[in-house]
Amino acid sequence: MDRLQAIYHIRCDAQSIDERAQAIAVEQSVEMPLAAIDDKRVLSEIVGRVEGIRELGAGLFEARISLSAATVGRDAGQLVNMLFGNTSIHDDVVLHDAEIPDDVAAVFGGPRHGLDGLRRRVGAGKRALTCSAIKPQGLPPAKLAELARRFADGGIDYIKDDHGLADQAYSPFAERVAAIAAALRGAAAHYVPSVTGDLDAMRGQIAIARNAGIDTVMVAPMVAGVSNFHRLVTDNPGMAFLTHPSLAGAARIAPPFHFGGLFRMLGADAVVFPNHGGRFGYSPATCRAIAQRCLENRNGLRPCVPVPAGGMNRERVPEMLEFYGADIMLLIGGGLLEARERLTAATAAFVAEVQAWKA
Repeated sequence: MDRLQAIYHIRCDAQSIDERAQAIAVEQSVEMPLAAIDDKRVLSEIVGRVEGIRELGAGLFEARISLSAATVGRDAGQLVNMLFGNTSIHDDVVLHDAEIPDDVAAVFGGPRHGLDGLRRRVGAGKRALTCSAIKPQGLPPAKLAELARRFADGGIDYIKDDHGLADQAYSPFAERVAAIAAALRGAAAHYVPSVTGDLDAMRGQIAIARNAGIDTVMVAPMVAGVSNFHRLVTDNPGMAFLTHPSLAGAARIAPPFHFGGLFRMLGADAVVFPNHGGRFGYSPATCRAIAQRCLENRNGLRPCVPVPAGGMNRERVPEMLEFYGADIMLLIGGGLLEARERLTAATAAFVAEVQAWKA
């Protein structure tokens, strides 16, 4: 229980896999020749251990390597560093999964609100949640606020910033939040501003959002840094956090662990990920595995909300509900915005279809 189990997929020939796995075990732990280490505790406890290797197919192997949990400390960035830091530089290795001891997961805490909390905030009962995004970036706060109000008039649950909205001159964060909060006053919809910048900037933006009565924000952990993301979650227990997948594809971490495992453990209450059949190349099997990992009982953590997105439209709503079930947040952005002057009606039809669905 005092060791992490990192599971790597390695492209390699059968004659070299034992040596490759051992090299990864050393690289991800002490990063030096074992012959140069004379400390018995380091050799017995800190050095990574190859626990097993199995062939998955021609030239593809799975290696399970255990790493000392003591090397993580209490830092999310160090956790990622120990699991896949230097080894991520090798383009023939993927971090497929990791098994985290309960006491390590407890350090990070998981979602503070999760699926049940986000449902309670909008009175959703056990139904699927609905969400859309205000865009494009380049619009001033007043026009973004008008879009938000039209979404809210259609009955949507959550309205998030497009992830490209930051603190730009054409839409400063403070002005945007004030305008949208005012536009949604009295509405049931919850606005989810995108929090960006360095740690001080993000802390300031969360304070602005909280003072405007906002209780949910969005962060891209791979852009902001996983340690910064976890610090924001820890310091703001009343705030719910939705995560965006921007830059996640550069990490070569398998999506089910990346979104449903790592982001969830660090405190994501809802995780946006690319749905199959949209603008990105995830398969149905990958998407199902992400959703299952978000929701499954693991390490005693609350379930977080899977949010499939990326080029979705209203025509796919029945299919997505059948595929994922009701424990989901359906996010349709451009697919609603293209209705233009009929945006509120299109949103209302989307919401009605979700609310009427029965498993």
